[in-house]
Amino acid sequence: MERVILHSDLNNFYASVECLYNPKLRGKPVAVAGDPEHRHGIVLAKNYEAKAFGVATGDPLWMARKKCPHILFTPPHYDLYMRYSEMARNIYSEYTDLVESFGLDECWLDVSGSTGLFGSGQKIADELRRRIHFELGVTASVGVSFNRVFAKLGSDMKKPDATTVIDSTHFRDIIWPLPVSDLLYVGKATTRKLAGYGIRTIGDLAQTDTNFLNRLLGKNGLMLWLFANGRDTSEVSGFGSKGIVKTIGNSTTAPRDLVSDEDIKIPLYVLSESVAERLRACDFLCRTVQISIRDNRLQSCERQGRLSVPSCTAKDIFDRAFSLYKENRPEHPVRSLGVRACNLMVQEVQQLSLYQEAVTQQKQEELERTVDGIRKRFGHFSLQRGLMLTDPALSALDPVNDHVIHPEAFLKGKG
Repeated sequence: MERVILHSDLNNFYASVECLYNPKLRGKPVAVAGDPEHRHGIVLAKNYEAKAFGVATGDPLWMARKKCPHILFTPPHYDLYMRYSEMARNIYSEYTDLVESFGLDECWLDVSGSTGLFGSGQKIADELRRRIHFELGVTASVGVSFNRVFAKLGSDMKKPDATTVIDSTHFRDIIWPLPVSDLLYVGKATTRKLAGYGIRTIGDLAQTDTNFLNRLLGKNGLMLWLFANGRDTSEVSGFGSKGIVKTIGNSTTAPRDLVSDEDIKIPLYVLSESVAERLRACDFLCRTVQISIRDNRLQSCERQGRLSVPSCTAKDIFDRAFSLYKENRPEHPVRSLGVRACNLMVQEVQQLSLYQEAVTQQKQEELERTVDGIRKRFGHFSLQRGLMLTDPALSALDPVNDHVIHPEAFLKGKG
C-alpha cells in the first residue's frame, strides 16, 4: 500500500500569532524582531504584507525599514508560539500518532493507516486546515504526497491556506521543473555547485549520473538524487520518540562585548543551565559538549570536547564549555556564545557505578533537579547563582533554543 504523508506548515507563524493577539497589527506590514538595544536587531519573521515590500527574514531592522518605511516591529513571544505549536500538534494527533515536528511551525504526519477512518490524504489535509483556522485563528499550508520530501515541497508551493497534492503518477510534471534549491537539504553552496555543472532544476538533478553526483557531493549526492526521483523512504517518527533528537543547544547575544573570563562565565552558566534543564526534562545524558563563539568582528568558531562520564548537570556542561573557551579564546571581544549538548543517550540505560566521581555527579544532579522544581514553582529567577548577581544585565540573558535536530538535518545548510 502506498504511503500517505502530509506536511503541515503554519503560515508566517510568529507574525500570525502576534497579529492574532494584537488587532492593531492586522492588515499592516509587520515583522517580529529582536531588541536592537540588546543587539538582536534583525527580522525574525514577517507577514505577507511586509514580504510584499521585499522584507526578508534576517534583514537588519534599518534595512527592513528602508524597504518598508511604515513597517511595524513587535518583539517575539516564544511562550505563545510554543503554546500554539502544541495546540496544532494536538489537532494532528487526533488523526495519527505518527507526527514529527520540524521546528515549531512545521510537522510531518503519516496518515497511511487513517484514510479508512477520515478519507483521502487531501480530505484530511483540508480538514486540518479548516480546524487550524477555526480553532487557532492562524492558517496552514499542507502538502500531500507519498513521501516526506515531496509532502514538504507541496506545502511550500501554495501559500497561504492551501492544500497541494503530489502523487506518484504525476510528480515529475509537478516537481521536476522546480529549481533545485527548492529540494529539502539543498543549501546555497550546493545550489551554486550544481549550477556550475548546469544542474538547475530538480529534473536536471534527477537525470544526472549518480557516479558523477557521488564525486561532486559525496554520499549526499546520491541521497539528493533519490529525493529528486521520489525514492525517499524515511519514516515519520511518532510521539514520544527520543531517538530523533541528536543535540540540544542554546545560544545568546550579549548586550555588550565580553572581554574578561568573568564576563564569559555568566552567559556560559546561563546557557549551560538551560541546556542541562532541557536534557533532564527529556531524560537525556550527553557525552559531548560543543561551544560556538562569535567575536565582535563576526568571526565564528565551534569546538567540542567529550565529558569524562555522560552527564545532564549544568556544572559538568559549564566546566567543559569553559575549558573549551579557554583553549580557543579569540583575539577580539566576544559578541555571542552558544552551548550544545551532543552525542546524547537515554538516561535509563546508563550503567550504574559505585566510584566516587559517579556518586558526586548523582548528588549534583539531584541538587539541580531540586532547583528545577523550585524555579518551575516560583519562577526562574527565584533561585540564582551568586555569580549572576555581579552583572544583572548578563544574567538576565534570554537563551534562544535550537530546534530539535533530526538525523537528516545535519545536512541542512552545510551543502
